[in-house]
Amino acid sequence: MLDPTAPQLVVNSRTLYFSWLPADPDAVAALVPTGLRPRADRQVFLNQYVVEDETQTSGFGAYSLTYLGISLAGVDAPGGLNPGGWWTHYVASSRLVREYATARGAPALAGRTSIEVSGEALLSETEAEGAPLIRARCRVGETGHVISSGHHRYFTRREGQLLSSVYPFVAEPVAPFEIESVEFLQPRHPMYALRPANPLTIGFGYFSPRSSFAYPGGLTVHPGGVGLPEPARPAHQVPANLARSGLPSGS
Repeated sequence: MLDPTAPQLVVNSRTLYFSWLPADPDAVAALVPTGLRPRADRQVFLNQYVVEDETQTSGFGAYSLTYLGISLAGVDAPGGLNPGGWWTHYVASSRLVREYATARGAPALAGRTSIEVSGEALLSETEAEGAPLIRARCRVGETGHVISSGHHRYFTRREGQLLSSVYPFVAEPVAPFEIESVEFLQPRHPMYALRPANPLTIGFGYFSPRSSFAYPGGLTVHPGGVGLPEPARPAHQVPANLARSGLPSGS
């Protein structure tokens, strides 16, 4: 098992990252713990990425991952451009990554993510326990000279405390970029509570064939979460109209 206090670096992953407004805002808000506050629009975010080779990481090896969560108010990442986020689901193909993430409070479970690009068509899918959970279809262009960089801030919970960490990133997004549909495929799975509204309303989004980021070495205790009870672990975890999206302005 990797030391969860050690920082980790990932370079040149294939990454699809975007957000939407949910079909059931009340169900989304109910997933945010005491001590944190969802945005008024209840924005949900999704990051699907694939690391093809062990040489792209400082210790994780090759793996794929999807994390899903809720954008927060009043706890922005450094710079104030990206809102903080509460991770609700964290699906990783690597046992090593799951152990590392769980020790840092992430709600990790086993599963796989794929991102396939054929010409201008991108198809991404997240599956767990042999069943597909999320599928997205996009239209993508070529990478140019634009670089997207900054920081994200994500919250987890461990031993009754809310933990905050800041993650630097550098990505090379493609242009043009268009999200065509997002499907949540298992109505009985807990993830389904975060499904998008129809018609699909995108908050931000990008696809990058080369996205790099770091897991920071330290975790900061968020004072609003001290003494919170641990949540029950779930046993597990719509087609939408055409939507256009630009470069990210939040997370």
